[in-house]
Amino acid sequence: MTDVAPGIDQPPRTWSADSWLVALDIDGTVLHENGALSDHVVREVRRVRDEGHEVTLATGRSVSLTLPVLEQLELSPEFVVSSNGAITLKRDPTAPRGYRREHVEHFDPTPVLQSIKERLPHANYAVENETGLYRYTGWFPDGALDIETEEVAFDDLLTTVATRVVVIAPGHDADDFRQAVEDLGLHQVSYAVGWTNWLDIAPDGVNKSTALERVRHTLGFARNRVMAIGDGRNDIEMFQWAGIEGRAVAMGQAPPDVLEHATEVTRADVEDGVAWALKSLKGVV
Repeated sequence: MTDVAPGIDQPPRTWSADSWLVALDIDGTVLHENGALSDHVVREVRRVRDEGHEVTLATGRSVSLTLPVLEQLELSPEFVVSSNGAITLKRDPTAPRGYRREHVEHFDPTPVLQSIKERLPHANYAVENETGLYRYTGWFPDGALDIETEEVAFDDLLTTVATRVVVIAPGHDADDFRQAVEDLGLHQVSYAVGWTNWLDIAPDGVNKSTALERVRHTLGFARNRVMAIGDGRNDIEMFQWAGIEGRAVAMGQAPPDVLEHATEVTRADVEDGVAWALKSLKGVV
């Protein structure tokens, strides 16, 4: 095993040199875009786990929306990445639902909120804090944010220490929305436009890949033993990270600008692409 990366305690488990660290996105990857979880995907995920690989989740979802999927899959990896890399969870049997927050990245959302509001005055805004509470103003679809929400005035958002800012602008065309964001020059934060008009803003330089590299280093996996599977623009950095020496697998329905960063492409989510990609991993125990 390698030396421990700063900020994460050494876990007790060890793996074979032939084991893989497998990071799975959730929405549009493990779950179909309609939220369904297929038996085929469940069987393959559990097989890979049982045969000696470390299978985890790396998602844009908040902690409370990530753990139920982990439980459905019957996974208990040492670490789980949520909130697009801003929060890393560590397995802890004494913690509620078996995981505690191990590493949290945060930032002051004031400058970016003020800049975006000036450009997109009719957008809707939410700020997630490290406990998973979303404070929001405007309209969000039911269930889009989380279980824990608090509606506040826009100015109240500026007082929240953020792990993530979410912006949606239903009245804007997707390309216009993306261009507006680009024009703002958000160099102080990392961002990913998810579906049509959804913007996730994370702390500067923080994304799924930064959290996964910390996890990989801590667990001692070689760079050529990482596999990442995803479908969205918030998976691009994860693909770039995994694809250096390992495997970056895009779902078949991923948009062209995501596909170009993958080293391989599997079937679409509705065809259980995750299961087909995992079939290539053989047992090591």
